[in-house]
Formats: sequence, structure tokens, C-alpha cells
Amino acid sequence: MSSTRPATRDDLPPIDERLVVPETSFEMDDGELVSVSPADPPHAIRQSLLAALLHAHVRAEFHVAVEMLTRTTPTSDQAPDASVFPRAPDPITGRRQLEHLAFEVVSTQRWRDVSTKARRLAARGVRRVFAIDVNTPAAYEWSIARDDWAALDPTATLVDSVFAVPLPVEPLISALNADGAVAAALRAKRHPEFLAERAEGEAAGRAAGRAEGRRELAAALVLAVLAARGLEVSAADRQRILAEPDAARLERWLLRALTCPDVSALFGVD
Repeated sequence: MSSTRPATRDDLPPIDERLVVPETSFEMDDGELVSVSPADPPHAIRQSLLAALLHAHVRAEFHVAVEMLTRTTPTSDQAPDASVFPRAPDPITGRRQLEHLAFEVVSTQRWRDVSTKARRLAARGVRRVFAIDVNTPAAYEWSIARDDWAALDPTATLVDSVFAVPLPVEPLISALNADGAVAAALRAKRHPEFLAERAEGEAAGRAAGRAEGRRELAAALVLAVLAARGLEVSAADRQRILAEPDAARLERWLLRALTCPDVSALFGVD
């Protein structure tokens, strides 16, 4: 089959001009009304994870949508499982802009139909179209030059101008560690929640450092006062003083060290 290039014709209708009623379970496929059935768990769960991964990785200038209708041809009105498109409206028309990326989750669909959809989306101008096969499992990107799918390396990442952080392929394929990939992306994007958590951790670290410094100083002063008064301190007593975790108790021992007759009296009843 010959390769298909993105259309540049001016006679295509706007991408959000509808052939079918939005919010219904239908698409228009080359003039034929097609029912789009609700998904079973394998498809539905992967689509949910896909949307979460995309939301975490895209730049702030982009929206992520699921099942958003796009007018691909004069006779076709189709909805990819997930799309990434600019938040800003088209500067000329004031309507929404075409998606940059489109994703299809493939479970029970025929690959011939998925390929037709990808071909139309690419011809309309969608820059990149992907398919995630939940059965194999595997992930693919549509190649206009080959007019076919190209398998993605599970160890690779998707790098694109829509992403603030490269999107790893492996969670798309296996759904394993999807939460970890989302968390890593939000951390890399310096999400406010992670910045707040980091600030809290740093504050706690500083407080702990001050407390430890206070404890160490008090222990050192206790030993210094005992030495200055000529009182003999056994190795066990020295270790007890240095290992004492309570700075307030060490400070009480410091006061006793000024007048105690020997080290045993230093500890007293505390």
C-alpha cells in the first residue's frame, strides 16, 4: 500500500466539527456510523494507566484527553483512546488545535481497523500515533513512510516536544511500576507536592542536626568539666556520657559535674 502523507488541503472540515453527536458511543468511519463498545477490564485499565502516565509527563502547555473526537476526513469522525493536544486555542480559528500525539489501546479490535484509524489520524496531521497491544504485550508507533507499525523498544523512552520528561515505554507495555514512573516524572517536573515534601525533609534534617549538635556539645562539656576538676572517668562512664541520646539529661549532668564528689554521683537518680 502506498504511504500516506499528512494532508495540507484546505477543504478538510475543522477538527472539532462533528459528524456524530459527542458523548455518545459512536464514531463515523468513512461515512458509516460505527458503534464503539464500552471496554472490558484489560483495555479499560490500560487506558486509565495510559492517561495517568501522559498527564504526569506532558508539559504544562498541553492537555491530555481520552476518547476525544477528531474529524479526520470529510466522512470520518474518530476518537483515539488518548490524545495530547495544546491547551491554547488555534490562533487563527479560536477553536481547539489538532492533537500532536494519539494513542490506541488494542485488545479485541482488528489490527486492520486500528491501522486504518492511525493512517487517517496521520493524514489529518497528527504528528505521532501509537498503539499499545495489551495481549502481546507490546507497543508500536505508526510509520507514515512504511505505512505500517514499528515496534518500540521496551527499554526506550519516548522523547517529544510535548513531554517535559521523556516517557518510558516499559510502563506503557506492562503497566508495571506505572506509579513509580508517574512519581519520577512529577519529581523531575518539580511538582509543588514534591517541593513541599523536600522542604519538609530539609527542615526536619536541619532540626535533627541542631539537636544532635546540642547533644554532642553537652556531652563534651560534661567530660571537660570532670577532667578540669581532676575526677577520674572510666571507659564505661565515658561511653555512657558520649552515647546518652537526651540532650536535656546531659545538660543536667553538666550542672552536677560542677560540684559532684565523683562520677557515680554525676548520674544520680535521673
